Amino acid sequence: MFLRSLATASALAMISSAAFADGHGCAIDARVSIVGNEFPAIQTVGAGAQSCAGGDVSTNLTADHQEINLAGMQGNPAEYTSAIIANSSIVALMNEDVIRPLDDLVAKHGQDFKKNQLITINGKVMAVAFMANAQHLVYRSDVLAEIGVEPPTTYEDMLTYAQVIRDKGIMEHPVGGAYASGWNLAQEFNNMFLGYGGAFFEAGSANPTVNSEAGIKTLEMMKALSEYMNPDFLTHDSNATNAEFRAGNVALMNMWGSRAATMTDADGVPQEVIDGFAIAGPMTVGGGTTPASTLWWDGWTVAKNVSDAEAEATFLALAHAIRPAILEDDEVAKQAVWLIDGYQPTDAAKGVFAAAQSNTIPYPMLPYMGLMHTALGNELSDFMQGKETAEQALKDVEAAYIAAAKEKGFL
Repeated sequence: MFLRSLATASALAMISSAAFADGHGCAIDARVSIVGNEFPAIQTVGAGAQSCAGGDVSTNLTADHQEINLAGMQGNPAEYTSAIIANSSIVALMNEDVIRPLDDLVAKHGQDFKKNQLITINGKVMAVAFMANAQHLVYRSDVLAEIGVEPPTTYEDMLTYAQVIRDKGIMEHPVGGAYASGWNLAQEFNNMFLGYGGAFFEAGSANPTVNSEAGIKTLEMMKALSEYMNPDFLTHDSNATNAEFRAGNVALMNMWGSRAATMTDADGVPQEVIDGFAIAGPMTVGGGTTPASTLWWDGWTVAKNVSDAEAEATFLALAHAIRPAILEDDEVAKQAVWLIDGYQPTDAAKGVFAAAQSNTIPYPMLPYMGLMHTALGNELSDFMQGKETAEQALKDVEAAYIAAAKEKGFL
């Protein structure tokens, strides 16, 4: 599987892979319209595509990208000629047949891409990956030094330290997390569930298995952590969680590696937050050895319902956006664990590398995993608010998933 190969490459080969050669230049003469997430590395890719001469290149980079990318690619012609996606979100686009195989464009313009950049599904290249990602520990080293402990390696340690921080009056809500109801909350469940050794489905089938001992333990740990979070934690996505850390309100949190490099790069961040900011690998839970996290790649696609000229222009613009020359900018180089020739890991990348080295499980690229993710996001809030039991919440998740999976023909 791609991410297993990526894990090995990350740990052993410093993730060196080639991208579109500078010498090819970037002159296009057709419309390019890109939808994607809004974190710094993707903003860099979007700006790089817009630097091409000739064509009309527009971007819509937003935290709501997963709510609009499918609809925006279903029209004919599609509103967006490309969606920047990850190993979770590409599945929904493939299920609805809105992205095109890239083999012909790779053969014509992508000879310098390495094999581990080419996301090949059922024998066809469906996306080009440009960065690796994972969630891992971000913490305040000064606060942990004040209470006399090393960075936690388990979520149980995190709970213990959070109580000490609160008892000493240092912070009232020392734990942060992207627990916003919906996609984010579901992803935090996914991480913890895998750490507890959970399986989402019966082997070789789409039958759900989250209503299990691992599922109940996962929710119990998430609820315990939430007791040390801002009371509005169910509204906190990555942006809001970052803001809490920058404001000096959080000492311990599970955060994306793609955010780590710019965590303290904002006006008004207190000096003690800047000086105390530190990164470590993902934590384990429940006595297990599998990190409570998932490995990811981010990449770009090309829409099916666009003209061949627009498809080619989109490929050229996005290939130009991830050319090796972008790493000459130190600020860009630290934004991600880039899958680009010449990338040298920065301090900000060590959390993602630690995730790869510790055999973190890749996010499942199953055609029905998106339905499970949606069901989790829709059904777990009541439990987190104390309105129902963990078992009832997981029953609700499985019922919602089964209904959707039957509608899609997976069950």
